[in-house]
Amino acid sequence: MKKVERINIIMRYINNRAHFTISEIMQEFNISRSTAIRDIREIETMGMPLVAEVGRDGGYFVMKNSVLPTVRFTDNEIKALFIAFMATRNQQLPYLKSRHSLAEKLLGLISENQQDDLVILNQILLFEGTNPHNPDLLDLSDLPHPMLEQLIQIIIMDSYLVVSVEVGREIETYPIYLLHLYREKSSWQIEGFDLEEEKRRIIPVDNLTDVTPYSEKKRISKKKIIEQLSKQEKVFNLILELGPKAIAQFKKYHPLKMSISYTNPYQSTAILKAFINIHHSDELTEITNWLLFLGGDIKIREVPKEVMEGLQERMVLFSNKD
Repeated sequence: MKKVERINIIMRYINNRAHFTISEIMQEFNISRSTAIRDIREIETMGMPLVAEVGRDGGYFVMKNSVLPTVRFTDNEIKALFIAFMATRNQQLPYLKSRHSLAEKLLGLISENQQDDLVILNQILLFEGTNPHNPDLLDLSDLPHPMLEQLIQIIIMDSYLVVSVEVGREIETYPIYLLHLYREKSSWQIEGFDLEEEKRRIIPVDNLTDVTPYSEKKRISKKKIIEQLSKQEKVFNLILELGPKAIAQFKKYHPLKMSISYTNPYQSTAILKAFINIHHSDELTEITNWLLFLGGDIKIREVPKEVMEGLQERMVLFSNKD
């Protein structure tokens, strides 16, 4: 680890603790006592208000209510931030105006050499959804639905909501407990628990016309909501384990109501649970085609026999064509 990178990490480490010692720094960062002392002294000269405590159990603590030194970025950290900004262009993300000001501040903080590196990256890196003819980092386009930021501000304070949704030419209102807000197939979706019908409901943010907090008198507890969801999950009749290739296929296309849960930190394995209406022929056909689209990198835990029969028939057709 380079010195500047280690200094930055040590600064964050000690700033998040009420008290620390040289021995703790040595152990945490696998450095010698002399190196730890030199790093602490350099951090002090940078302006971090450290106070030394004398005595057998002495150490250091950061003086509160004091101005902290300017954070220094390594070259790789700057590139990581810059690429993250590039990758979010034209993705209908909230707070794009704030991202715009952040990018300007970042460019103003770094050296000319670092800026030259970013210019090169900006010229050669392209991401899905970006315009290769106008790859300006600070260009804002494809703004999200105006309700998105308002929705986020509300759900930070309260998860019990009344959402008004445009359905055709009518406006329908649902009281929900918000479970997740997620982006899928280039559009934002609300996953909520309908407090009146007591079932999971998916609502497109693009269809929102209004969001307000739900009356406290009519609310049911989060514990009861979780219990209801757990009961409903027991009716899942399609359970799949997905490997990395199947996950890649899933991201390319999947039915809107389908979602996966990653089962490791690297997001290389996942599990899918869903309910398939076996009495709906169109849905059976769609699911059969989609399972074939996922490919062989799946392990079936549970599947309706009607779906399995459809898969077997399709495989017979394929083999006969060969």
